[in-house]
Amino acid sequence: MTKVLVVDDEPSLVRTLSINLRARDYQVEHAFDGRSALQSIAEDCPDVIVLDLGLPDIDGVEVIRRVRATSEVPIIVLSARHDSDDKVEALDCGADDYVTKPFGMDELLARVRAAVRRHTPATSHAPAIHTPDFALDFAERIAIRDGVQVRLTPTEWHFLEALAVQPGHLVTQADLLREVWGAGYEKETHYLRVYAGGLRRKLEPDPAHPRYLVTDPGIGYRLLTGTTERRPQH
Repeated sequence: MTKVLVVDDEPSLVRTLSINLRARDYQVEHAFDGRSALQSIAEDCPDVIVLDLGLPDIDGVEVIRRVRATSEVPIIVLSARHDSDDKVEALDCGADDYVTKPFGMDELLARVRAAVRRHTPATSHAPAIHTPDFALDFAERIAIRDGVQVRLTPTEWHFLEALAVQPGHLVTQADLLREVWGAGYEKETHYLRVYAGGLRRKLEPDPAHPRYLVTDPGIGYRLLTGTTERRPQH
């Protein structure tokens, strides 16, 4: 049974979420502040975290940072903060998804299902990638840069896999969003910018001038290797 940790300081919202999730056969735990959430994550190992940013003790973004230091568990932010900077900061720190309040229950449940699906290992159709700077083994989900293993989240692996199926070929923004996050995400192009930036920091020798994960501005992304044509980054 999939275990969901709901972290929010609004008891009525926690109760509503718990009822709806349990009705769909999820096991639900809850925490009303950041410290309790971090303790529950360490002890109970949830499969998905639904996290409010406005917690009474530790800011939700800091909770994301601390979780990502040790865990790849999917994190869905649930917040009243609508500012795009807040969304980018949460995603940049390792959140997998961002839902603003008020929200529809069906939408949130769909995003929980999508997070579980991304976290579940599947047979990869992407070939192993070897470049002068890093190597990616999609079957084993192992990333090596300069001889050191790099931690990638399940969403980051899905992002790279969608590009690596045909190295060097353009994958449009809409196709990449559907492949990684699912239907209904086609307009969330900021997700792509944030995740591409994070992957460049982890893999590229010079993230500001990427050689491998390149953008066709306004169109999509390509993953280049040592055997594919290098295209300029605009």
